[in-house]
Amino acid sequence: MSEVLLAAEGMTRRFGGLTANHNVNLSLERGVLHALLGPNGAGKSTCINMLSGDLPPSEGTIRFKGEDITGLGSHQRSKIGIGRSYQRTNIFPKFSVLENCRLAAQSRNPRPWRLFADALRLADTVERARAAIAEAGLAGREERIAGTLSHGEQRQLEIAMVLATDAQVLLLDEPLAGMGSDESAQMVTLLNRLKATRAILLVEHDMDAVFAVADRITVMVNGQVLESGTPQQIRNSPDVQQAYLGHEAEHE
Repeated sequence: MSEVLLAAEGMTRRFGGLTANHNVNLSLERGVLHALLGPNGAGKSTCINMLSGDLPPSEGTIRFKGEDITGLGSHQRSKIGIGRSYQRTNIFPKFSVLENCRLAAQSRNPRPWRLFADALRLADTVERARAAIAEAGLAGREERIAGTLSHGEQRQLEIAMVLATDAQVLLLDEPLAGMGSDESAQMVTLLNRLKATRAILLVEHDMDAVFAVADRITVMVNGQVLESGTPQQIRNSPDVQQAYLGHEAEHE
């Protein structure tokens, strides 16, 4: 059996009288890319915000490696191995690629902002940053200013920054947004490579990419899980076709 790294049980979020998520159960396993789909307003963003710690659930439990982390905030979850990317690219555009990743790696140190850190620790941080850059497919671009990268490369850099924190769970919010076909293909290749040793939750609107890369798909409608299964099960589901995919579900 695959190792469950992050699991939500009965996860619910209310905003006043509005229930944005209701009784959501979700398991993210090492070696599995789990896609989260649904129409606008389905509750996907609320779901990923609760998993990352950006938003506390009103009810339910979130566990990391079996331990209850429901009360931990986003910074605390980052330190234990849960990384998050956002819909809008979140980088330091005036810093180099290496500096962006070094700052991310440095955040994992117990005292990240020591002015006189020892040289060995600094060397370890830079090494981790370089390894993340290479794994994200940006080797050779370490000295490039982040703001001068293409849109696709900036998305890769954001993932590299998450990798530099030694994240075991990657929560990726629309990483293919705004990409052309070539950049999307590169991102799909990257995601396929990353999932071998990590658990990935992918929120994405590019249906072709989702069916190309996902091992498991959960579809949400009106804040609730409509169905969860393999890509083929989701593609063939009459309920999903009616609620979300429509004729696109027949496209091979």
